[in-house]
Amino acid sequence: MAEIQSYFPDLMKEVKEFQRLAEAENPELLFLWSELGQVLDNQFIDRATKTGVARRERMLRITPKATDTLEERKFRLLARYNENLPYTLRTLHSQLSILCGEKGYRLEINYGAFTLKSKLELTNKKNVEAVGEMLERIVPMNMLLTVELMYNQHQLLRQFTHEAMKAYNHVGLREEALGNG
Repeated sequence: MAEIQSYFPDLMKEVKEFQRLAEAENPELLFLWSELGQVLDNQFIDRATKTGVARRERMLRITPKATDTLEERKFRLLARYNENLPYTLRTLHSQLSILCGEKGYRLEINYGAFTLKSKLELTNKKNVEAVGEMLERIVPMNMLLTVELMYNQHQLLRQFTHEAMKAYNHVGLREEALGNG
């Protein structure tokens, strides 16, 4: 924002009282503009600050964990806003694709045994609980729901040399998202 003096007529710019008045008001106006920018940012989840996220969490009755990062809290909000009726398999796939990525999950449905198993990629490890909560609200109550991580398997690890895998222990090789060898 330009200083308030730039809006004064030329005659007023030279009056000392108006110069002092502008010096006193400029910090207040700059603060006001920054607060207005923050209010605008809080209208969008992706750009929201902690204040905006906390406000939406109160509205949706979501209790954040003390260990949650701002990104995890935003993810939980997006998960809640993406829920809409009717819940079809296509809608479920669409919501999981939005939250976890196109290839970030796998669904296994056994209609005869009334089970649904959702497996998430290791890159979505921090969001397992949020996805589980969303699925509990969406999946019919007569289905047994399981949410798991897709751990690294031999097919993925065989592209790495022993030298590259030496940096990890057995738990790390199984449970960490690994880059391409």
